Amino acid sequence: MAKVLLLTNSHAASADVLPALGLLQHTCKVAPLEASVLVDTPVMDIVFIDARRDFPAAKSFTRLLATTGVGAPIIAITTEGGLSAFTADWGFTDVILDTAGPAEVDARIRIAVGAHAAYIESTDPTSSEIRQGDVVIDEHSYTAKIKGTALDLTFKEFELLKYLAQHPGRVFTRA
Repeated sequence: MAKVLLLTNSHAASADVLPALGLLQHTCKVAPLEASVLVDTPVMDIVFIDARRDFPAAKSFTRLLATTGVGAPIIAITTEGGLSAFTADWGFTDVILDTAGPAEVDARIRIAVGAHAAYIESTDPTSSEIRQGDVVIDEHSYTAKIKGTALDLTFKEFELLKYLAQHPGRVFTRA
C-alpha cells in the first residue's frame, strides 16, 4: 500500500480527478497544486499531478518539484487529448489517463515506486555492502572487515565468507 500525494487545483474530490484511485487501498492525500505545498511536504511514495486542464501550471510545478528534489516519482494525470502536449522535459516519471481503471493505476504505482527504489539503491554507495553482525563485506572492492579491522582473505575465502553471510542461519555441507 503506497502513500499517494495528489496535487490538483480542482475543488472536487480526488475521485473526480482519478476515479480509480478511490477504489484502491492506497493512502491518498489531496493538496493544492501550489508551491506552498513544498514547505510542509508530507511523506509520500508517489506524487500524482492533475494536468487535465492547466498544462502550463502542471509543467512549471513539475520542474519546480524536480529542482527541489521531491524524492518520489511523479505521474501526470491527463485526458486523452492532452497526451500530445507532453514531452520528456516536463519531468514526469509517467503519464496516465484520467479514465484509467484500478488495475492500471495500481500497476503504474507499483512500477514507478519500484523503479524509484531500485534507482535509489543503485546510487547508494553502501548498497554493495553485505552486513551480518560485526562483519561488513564490500562486493565491489573485494574487502571484508570485522569490527572495522580488515581481513586478509584469498579470493576463495572471500567468496565463501560472502556466500555464508548472504545465507545466515543455514547449514551447508562441505560440497
